[in-house]
Amino acid sequence: MAEYIGEVLLTRRQIQAKVRSLARQISRDYEGEEILLVTILKGGVFFLTDLSKHITVPVALDFLGISSYGPEKRGGEVRFTKDLDTSIRGRHVLIVEDIVDTGLTLGYIQRNLLNREPASLRTCVLLDRPYRRIIDIPIHYRGFELPDQFVVGYGLDWREKYRNLSYIAVLHTD
Repeated sequence: MAEYIGEVLLTRRQIQAKVRSLARQISRDYEGEEILLVTILKGGVFFLTDLSKHITVPVALDFLGISSYGPEKRGGEVRFTKDLDTSIRGRHVLIVEDIVDTGLTLGYIQRNLLNREPASLRTCVLLDRPYRRIIDIPIHYRGFELPDQFVVGYGLDWREKYRNLSYIAVLHTD
């Protein structure tokens, strides 16, 4: 399977430097507060874990499971397969997402969580493809902008493989 791995777009060192930079910014913005970091299983766990290690304010963690279904998974309907374990009412919530493309799934999550009356709701994404956006969604902390290529590594998978790579690379399946 390693023969499918193409160009490395982001090295482990680049990713970790960006994670530390985002954590510093988040720590400054939430100084004196506790934040609940929420990520979407499975891909966001890698980013969430590393980010939380560098945030200097108190954090708690929770997880969502999401499934897209319909004629095509892209643009299909979205539903929760795992909901949060705790209430977010009155809490500062930061959604930590590995990658954002169309914004449909993240928009659904943001709307759903806002209905639960958090004190604040912000979003942090490691990888962004704003040119693929279908809906306008607020992103407060952004890592890298990616080209329109299929990538794997650092939580991103292809058929449940390659999540464990410490870098992000283009995948060639042809």
